[in-house]
Amino acid sequence: MARIAGVNIPTGKRVEIALTYIHGIGRTKAKEICAKVEIPMERRVSDLTENELAGIREAIDNDYNVEGDLRREVAMNIKRLMDLGCYRGIRHRRGLPVHGQRTHTNARTRKGPAKAIAGKKKAAI
Repeated sequence: MARIAGVNIPTGKRVEIALTYIHGIGRTKAKEICAKVEIPMERRVSDLTENELAGIREAIDNDYNVEGDLRREVAMNIKRLMDLGCYRGIRHRRGLPVHGQRTHTNARTRKGPAKAIAGKKKAAI
């Protein structure tokens, strides 16, 4: 298994797909990296030479913010919003959707399982 940016990437997959296993690298960045290191798109990770792997590692280290550094940066951005007390920060603090989605119904992923409200019953018709 090839290890890049602290992540074991699968050897049987194409390089472009395998690089997406690294947090912070999607298909577009993976294609850019392959083009920069001059690796054909159809090449498999198991077929890469040590020089090509070193080139990929170097390209990622120099040009992209990935894995732990990226996670830390995102967490710091969210913490900054919460400390400011701005609207987005308050939504993060309360665990509610941040980008204007409706919460009357739905939003169960952010809000967690539904909680029963004591004393609320349906009106009998």
